[in-house]
Amino acid sequence: MNWVKKRKLPVTEAIKFDNSPCLTPESLWNALHSSFNTAIFRQVDSNILNKVICKPTQGWHPFSRHEFKSAINKCKNSSSPGPDRLTWHHLKIIIANDDCLSRIINIANSCIELGHWPKYFKVSTTIVIPKPNKSSYDHPKAFRPIILLNTLGKLIEKVIAERLQFIVASNNFIHPCQLGGLKFKSTADASIALTHIIQSGWARGRSTSSLSFNVSQFFPSLNHCLLVLILEKAGLDPKVSAFFANYLTQRSTTYLWNNLSSPLLEVNVGVSQGSALSPILSSLYLSPLLYILENRLKNLNIPVSILSFVDNGLLIAQNKSFIISNSNLFCSYNILFKLLDSLGLAIKHSKTEIFHFSRSQGAFNPPPLDLSILGGPILRPKDSWRYLGFIFDRKLSFHKHIDYYANKALSTVKCMKLLGNLSRGISPLQKRLLYRCCTLPIALYGFQMWYYNKAPMSYHMKILNKLQRRAAIWILGAFKTSPAEGIEAIAGIMPIRFHLQKIARRSQIRPLKLPDNHILNQLMDDNPPCPNSTNSFNIGSLTNHQRALTKGHLIDSSIKSNGIIPSFSPLDLEFSPGHCIIDNFSNRFSFNLVNKKEKEIHKIRAQELDEMVLSNSSIPNTALVITDASIKNDIAMSISHIHSANRPLIKTVHHASFVTSSEAELFAIRCGINQVCSLNNISKIIIVTNSIHAARKIFDNDSSPFQIHAAAILKEL
Repeated sequence: MNWVKKRKLPVTEAIKFDNSPCLTPESLWNALHSSFNTAIFRQVDSNILNKVICKPTQGWHPFSRHEFKSAINKCKNSSSPGPDRLTWHHLKIIIANDDCLSRIINIANSCIELGHWPKYFKVSTTIVIPKPNKSSYDHPKAFRPIILLNTLGKLIEKVIAERLQFIVASNNFIHPCQLGGLKFKSTADASIALTHIIQSGWARGRSTSSLSFNVSQFFPSLNHCLLVLILEKAGLDPKVSAFFANYLTQRSTTYLWNNLSSPLLEVNVGVSQGSALSPILSSLYLSPLLYILENRLKNLNIPVSILSFVDNGLLIAQNKSFIISNSNLFCSYNILFKLLDSLGLAIKHSKTEIFHFSRSQGAFNPPPLDLSILGGPILRPKDSWRYLGFIFDRKLSFHKHIDYYANKALSTVKCMKLLGNLSRGISPLQKRLLYRCCTLPIALYGFQMWYYNKAPMSYHMKILNKLQRRAAIWILGAFKTSPAEGIEAIAGIMPIRFHLQKIARRSQIRPLKLPDNHILNQLMDDNPPCPNSTNSFNIGSLTNHQRALTKGHLIDSSIKSNGIIPSFSPLDLEFSPGHCIIDNFSNRFSFNLVNKKEKEIHKIRAQELDEMVLSNSSIPNTALVITDASIKNDIAMSISHIHSANRPLIKTVHHASFVTSSEAELFAIRCGINQVCSLNNISKIIIVTNSIHAARKIFDNDSSPFQIHAAAILKEL
């Protein structure tokens, strides 16, 4: 948009460092570099990792074309380039050339094998942006450094990060309570887990107390030597650990401030905010701490749990007495403070908050928590508490939360009036699209916390209906007195209650797509916990009476998924990056497509198919698999015929109920390939199917309901 202009930073002289203004550019660079690299002289205790169990070493396969193409397809052309000025748009054109892609893959493989990251990729540009909602911007800590790296190096980092995510998620090195910077995890998961813990505590007759904390300058404070040791503990190949030992060192950056730029300055601590590797590396750095903290609390018999989202953490205690909860939280905070110090990290006490959840109807005056002994403040609970963008109140009514986000969405609708009216500007269809894509998600942020079975929602629906009415009036340009139901129907907007039902049902089955070690699946576990288990909040730990009293999104998800056979397998070895069949044998399979819309071409392709079948049916080592599926009265029938050497060999017919047509087609292919692989001397398989969509799912690594069938087929092949 041409009316959006770059925000200028304050003048150099307005920035103060050590109580002195930065009168020269050199003093500004010194202030920024010193403020963003405060942890360079912090001491760490590597012996703390002796208590962490080493995971079995996993091999590292050479990179594949599919990995690089998949990574670059997710990159936006609008991203800012690094010092090389190469944009993603240009790099996509370069990678479209097979020879160029092969050379890039050779560079990436050589970096891993040699344990070396070229100095060209270690040079970066640091953009300084102001942090939002600061009272003043006269000191460097009111700004956030964003690193711009060379684009080619960023692409290689993205591919490496994808592999690291899969490895540490599959071998359970990442603590289940870590919910930030990782695949399959989000802020919504943190809110769902926290509300379930609170609700289950109320069912047991206990109140919940939470102590939130923030790690000061987390990304710039990660110690490189300690991080390499943690990577070795995570089960990475030794050559990968050696690569990161070189990758993290001898880095340099140039700071930009308005039209000024600094000389190259060395950066010997932390990871770059802007690198694709920073989320996974930061999660790996914290994971041993969480395991050690959990074990110490368990040995000391302190009933406190923890949730972590990047640099934001949460200590959770449940008890009938807030005094006992405060005591447990204080002890946990003290242990956490010392553990973080041994890792070279520090808690920012000014951001530490305490909040108590209680359904008591009378006067509510919980005791404060005194952290002055540890150098912190005396914490007094407030009426509301904001965590990860969610606004909590002690009774979980979420009235302030819905007020805040509905008003924010309403402000967006008012601003959109600049984009058009009845006579000019965007059309009503475009307005409707803007509302559904840009406004409604704002208003419904965190809806899983307050929308569940038997939840009191009259206040929430009243606020959301007002918002939707204003949006419908803007879309149609209707009168303000127009009836809400009528203008919603004409504008093509689903009533808000039905829209909530739709997205809630989708969200309820989402845990089925997640790995078994995900925190939501652990909380939904219906089996009683083991005596030494730390999962004391799962549904299986509740009595029947307590289950009846517990409400929330996870309870609805458990009921919804009861009896459903899981069909997702996101961490199956067959989908491991660099190891799957599309990476290693992409030249061993091909698709011959038919355009059914063009009748003349369709006849030609039918003749070609007949000739292909006749020519290959007589070859002894070739098997022809013909598959089809149909659904009638919710009963699916999958059929596969196998022919070889001019004679039919096997015919299989399977029936199933309540499955999709694509699943039935894929199951027919699975049965056919399974039977063929059991035959001797078969080196070529030809599959004839009318569902190319289902066949492509075999080689698709993305999460889908067909993953179990695809994994079974890939194992056979």
